[in-house]
Amino acid sequence: MKITTLIPAILITVAASGCATWDNMSSREKSAATGAAVGGVAGAVVTNGGILGTVGGAAIGGVIGDQVGKKR
Repeated sequence: MKITTLIPAILITVAASGCATWDNMSSREKSAATGAAVGGVAGAVVTNGGILGTVGGAAIGGVIGDQVGKKR
């Protein structure tokens, strides 16, 4: 894993999370946002910064987070 791949992924995740406020979000929405962020970073790391891997990881992570949040 290259640090040049990981740092932009982390910066994008931090920037995107700064755009949302957690105050008015339901548990399910928080879980979906967290899952998308974690999935996007994981997809970027696994594919060495590939766009499809990052977007695919975010999409899959968001769906998983949404389903986990639904059960709460």
